[in-house]
Amino acid sequence: MDPHLLRTFVAVTRCGSFSRAASELGYTQSAVSQHIAALENDLGTALLTRRPVAPTDAGRRLLDHAGPILVRMDAARAEITMMVAAPPDRLVVGLSPLAFMPDVVGANHVRVLPRADVLTGVARGTLDLGLVDGLAAPSDPLNLPDVAPLAKVGVAERPLVVVLPDGHPLATRKRINLADLADAQWIDAPDSAIPLAQLRAASGTDGFRAAVRYEGTHVPGLLAMASAGHGLAVLPRHMAAGVPVTRLVHRVELLSMPSRSGAR
Repeated sequence: MDPHLLRTFVAVTRCGSFSRAASELGYTQSAVSQHIAALENDLGTALLTRRPVAPTDAGRRLLDHAGPILVRMDAARAEITMMVAAPPDRLVVGLSPLAFMPDVVGANHVRVLPRADVLTGVARGTLDLGLVDGLAAPSDPLNLPDVAPLAKVGVAERPLVVVLPDGHPLATRKRINLADLADAQWIDAPDSAIPLAQLRAASGTDGFRAAVRYEGTHVPGLLAMASAGHGLAVLPRHMAAGVPVTRLVHRVELLSMPSRSGAR
């Protein structure tokens, strides 16, 4: 399977248009159409409907594979390039909003990014190092997507708290089990709190449904919403006051590609 054809397919599905994908990729629309036709011929099935432009069932399945395949290929290219290139004159570090560790990283260029973008940035070589965070049992590694053979080192484990509004019936508890709050109203704030998907996975329930969506990385704004009763949120204890969570911690891991970490 030609990776150039695969990149074109991903671009067309993302853009929902052959012409917009052509503009994004720097191709003619005719070339994009030829790429898609060649990929469909290679796989022996239609991957896109044309009006509207949307993936077929086979196309959606291919998309599930395409992202990891392309990231892996970019990671291989970036790692080999790094092995033979001169060391850069600056250290670029990407971190998820809750993962800042000033005592671990001495970077001169810091980018605050969604967790997934930190992973792919380190894999593709646009970031020298990454710091990502998430929910874990004490001493357990984070359950991260396998986008590349990344080196991962735990650098911090911190207590977690549930942020509750004043007067909440559970606000006086000394500790709380997350599963007890599965049916509560939650704020879906994936970039400024522990994502609800991680709470569901950790508790083994299908609860933790969002009452409101909060997009962005401004934690004080999220805290104001939780305090006003719009929903609950889980945060590291050093960032917010709340009821401590039992049996789980906020873990931060340092990510690098092995060849880059060995060169420093």
